Amino acid sequence: MKVVVLLTQPNHYEIWGAADDAHRERFYARLEAFDSAVTARGAVVAGEGLGHPGTARTLGPGTNGDRAVTDGPYAEAAEQLGGFYVVDVPDLDTAVELARLLPDELTVELRPAEAG
Repeated sequence: MKVVVLLTQPNHYEIWGAADDAHRERFYARLEAFDSAVTARGAVVAGEGLGHPGTARTLGPGTNGDRAVTDGPYAEAAEQLGGFYVVDVPDLDTAVELARLLPDELTVELRPAEAG
């Protein structure tokens, strides 16, 4: 089962910019623990950190390809999406168990990927 793992945190980019080396090392160690555990039980299909929300471009709804393009993220939010994984694991319960290995300061949303 493919599951998208979305990683968010309030003020993620500000916190990360101010983080010291020890904080960054702990954070990366938890990501590496997650990677290793997923690999032992399934597979990491993809995963990336995302650029700052200010670098986003958003296309709004439109018709016949005529869509408004704006700079920045879709919506102002207290939490910022900082990265994602796509994992292939036996079931959603396994994904939840593995997600507990991710850094505690992150909010983690798990969504089954749907074919189609």
